[in-house]
Amino acid sequence: MLSAIILAAGQGRRLGLAVLKPLVKIAGLPVIIYSLRTLDKHPRIDEIIVVVNAENQRVIKRLIRNYSFKKIKSFVLGGRRRQDSVYNGLKMVSPESDWVLIHDSARPFIDGETIAKVILAAKKTGSAIVAVKPKATIKFSQKNNIVKETLDRNNLWEVQTPQVFKKELILQAYRKYGKEEVTDDASLIEKSGEDVLIVQGSYQNIKITTGEDLLFAGLIAKGRRHAV
Repeated sequence: MLSAIILAAGQGRRLGLAVLKPLVKIAGLPVIIYSLRTLDKHPRIDEIIVVVNAENQRVIKRLIRNYSFKKIKSFVLGGRRRQDSVYNGLKMVSPESDWVLIHDSARPFIDGETIAKVILAAKKTGSAIVAVKPKATIKFSQKNNIVKETLDRNNLWEVQTPQVFKKELILQAYRKYGKEEVTDDASLIEKSGEDVLIVQGSYQNIKITTGEDLLFAGLIAKGRRHAV
């Protein structure tokens, strides 16, 4: 059994909008609905836990009732940090689940094929993530903005979600390292000394963070609509 945790507890302050990020509309559809629609219809996903915050929980619950989602098990309040929100979601996963998929609702354009690939990859090592190669030249500096070195981008990956883990593996990592500051869930697995397998993702799987991202998202949504 596989459980999906979708994170929708962020405030999205960098967007500079009055509307909370999961509720911002792209091509007429709220951001969170894109991900929920893809996850809900995926045959490998058995249940969905939605992590919300105190400010948006009523609106999101009311919004979701307008759609015929069948796999949403529960809603849970997030925490102060992203990793606190994930841990709250993990505690709601069904005892029968062996695997957990974690996804940011701010990445609305995840597709079913990529979900299938990252689940399959996780079965090999216990942990797998979606990522893409950076397109730009990456330089490293330590202080005063002086370049220390130019990094070989052939060895670099820009990490996305979803990320998939053996349930007990990610729970143990959170219990042991969850108080440390990390920017993604796989970092905790790495601290545990376990292997994390990378799956090639899509450059369209963007994260909505700033106003510019909304412009790109609108173009992606329009292109996908025309492709159907």
